[in-house]
Amino acid sequence: MNTEQMAVLNAVKSMTASFHEGDLDGVMSSYEKDAVIVFEPGKGVSDAEVIKEAFKGWFAVNPHFEYAGHDVVISGDIAVHFAPWKMNGTTPDGQKIEQSGLSVAVLRRQEDGNWLMIIDNPYGAALLEQ
Repeated sequence: MNTEQMAVLNAVKSMTASFHEGDLDGVMSSYEKDAVIVFEPGKGVSDAEVIKEAFKGWFAVNPHFEYAGHDVVISGDIAVHFAPWKMNGTTPDGQKIEQSGLSVAVLRRQEDGNWLMIIDNPYGAALLEQ
């Protein structure tokens, strides 16, 4: 990967690290103000308060994500990040959960050079499962 692709990848990895730590502010700072996040296939959410509550719900299962690889495509100030993922967690009542999917995230380079997500869809593989 070139320098800009690595910057995009690092932005995604930073968000994932904040997610693992249950750091809501760190997670939210990975997104533009009007970003759309898909918490269930086919249903994007852009309301910041709803997004915060959804992330808090995920934090309750102590999720751990692992990626099977990364691909980053950039055109100007827009980038697309693709990554197959697996997630393991434990519900508050002790049940183990496992999920997997294909993350498709669109990021935009900001004026300061940082990359922020504008669309985050961890269910990109859902179309293949229909």
